[in-house]
Amino acid sequence: MQRFAGFAVLVVGIVLIVWGANASQSVSSDISRFFTGAVTNKAIYLIVGGTVALIAGASMAFTRRGRRA
Repeated sequence: MQRFAGFAVLVVGIVLIVWGANASQSVSSDISRFFTGAVTNKAIYLIVGGTVALIAGASMAFTRRGRRA
């Protein structure tokens, strides 16, 4: 069950990273980049959140728990 939840969180992380990458190439990010030199906060939050979810999902999905020595 934990492995399935890990894969679900992993997929959500990948979706958030792709969504954030697309948001960083939007018109509003271009305008923000012109005036401030940085992309919008939404794009940054999506990419950071996706990275955190990707790491958490990978650690949940690919670690073995309850293994006997």
